Amino acid sequence: MTDILDDLTVEAFMRDGFIRLDGAFPPELAAAAREVMWADMGVRPDDPAGWTQPVVRLGHYFTPPFTEAANTPRLHAAYDALVGAGNWIEPKAVGTFPVRFPSDADPGDAGWHIDVSFGTDAPDFFDWRANIFSKGRSLLLLLLFSDVGEDDAPTKIRVGSHVGMARLLAPAGEAGLTLRDLVAADFGGTGGSEEAIATGPAGTAYLCHPFLVHSAQPHRGRTPRFMAQPPLLPSGDMAITGEGLPPVAEAIRRALAPPAG
Repeated sequence: MTDILDDLTVEAFMRDGFIRLDGAFPPELAAAAREVMWADMGVRPDDPAGWTQPVVRLGHYFTPPFTEAANTPRLHAAYDALVGAGNWIEPKAVGTFPVRFPSDADPGDAGWHIDVSFGTDAPDFFDWRANIFSKGRSLLLLLLFSDVGEDDAPTKIRVGSHVGMARLLAPAGEAGLTLRDLVAADFGGTGGSEEAIATGPAGTAYLCHPFLVHSAQPHRGRTPRFMAQPPLLPSGDMAITGEGLPPVAEAIRRALAPPAG
């Protein structure tokens, strides 16, 4: 176990499906990244009259300060603690940025889901797939590039939903299920799960199990929200049986284990 995460934190990850890591990257990197994105959007942080859309999606960023934010020593140590040293690939980008603006309009993407990770050549996103081995994804990362309060469209999380998801995916084996299948099955019956929200100052990271069910929501605050949601890619196939599994796999093994007694 690395010093960055103690045993109780790792247990919380396996139980709840996520942990919050404060100070995951410097707020100065977040500020530099926001400057780039403001310029790319062609709007200004001091001109709310120009914020006419509830969400603006920006393309992948492959350069500093974005990649530096996803690859701090603190985050690397956390990846090792949850996924296992040598089991993940250093992030080379931070995915698509959904920048959310204060708005009464429906953003059009506020639905519960998991981030499906293969079959991505299917023309319909709902036909992309996930399987019990979490092919193509070791973690979901939520990287806060701005301060995010309760009204600032924080991502909603179904606490512990990765357990029901594992049980839903297991019978499908390697082929897995499509997002359409998962929605129809309410993600393993997790609709009644306790909810949490991903809030915190810029530089906060949420490290989430790849089966964690989550959702966007409308922005009811005053300051635009900048958050990246890249995958942590695996370096190989994930084993979910045997001894000495890393926490991300041990959480799946526990979900599928017969009830005690």
